[in-house]
Amino acid sequence: MRHNKRKHKLGVSGPHRSAMMGNLMTALITHGRIETTISKARALRPVIEKIITLAKKAEKANDAARKLHYRRLAIARIRDKNAVAKLFDELVTEFTDRNGGYTRIYKLGQRIGDAAEMGLIEFVDGNDEGYSKKPKKKAAKKKAPKEAVEEAVSEEPAVESALSEVELSESPEEVSTEKVVKKPAKKAVKKPAKKAAKKVAKKANDSTEKDA
Repeated sequence: MRHNKRKHKLGVSGPHRSAMMGNLMTALITHGRIETTISKARALRPVIEKIITLAKKAEKANDAARKLHYRRLAIARIRDKNAVAKLFDELVTEFTDRNGGYTRIYKLGQRIGDAAEMGLIEFVDGNDEGYSKKPKKKAAKKKAPKEAVEEAVSEEPAVESALSEVELSESPEEVSTEKVVKKPAKKAVKKPAKKAAKKVAKKANDSTEKDA
């Protein structure tokens, strides 16, 4: 079973691919950034980061033999002693405080001719803090409903107090006049209805007597 065999093949054989990665690593260490296709840049990223890890281990090692061992492992993959010396002696100090993420890839668009997707791969500076975190906006959104609920709760007692003040401001004379005004209106509405009902009842009785 082909477990742990997934690699960026790039349409070439194994020896060709290892030589290509060695040349790309040499160029990246020498110049700090290179322009290549997106597929090659994505294939180069995990390889160069493993070499940087070897350089960090060599820097932390106290034994000279261990340092030489890590340097030889890097030379076997990069195949350029000058590039390995620059990485182990100069560039490694920028990555001592960084746990991974040593490179960055930018997309540059399509190449004229074969329309291949191009990209720029470069080392991340040691002082680069990366992208700003975005959970702060989510926290603000979560707080907004709570604040709205608190405002609504605070507004309800204010409304109730305003209504109570209005009720207290009304004098008992005004309340009594309102009741007096309302009662005759109800009686005036009820009297015509009772008279009409009596007339209908009389007509019904007269018609029954005639029929009899």
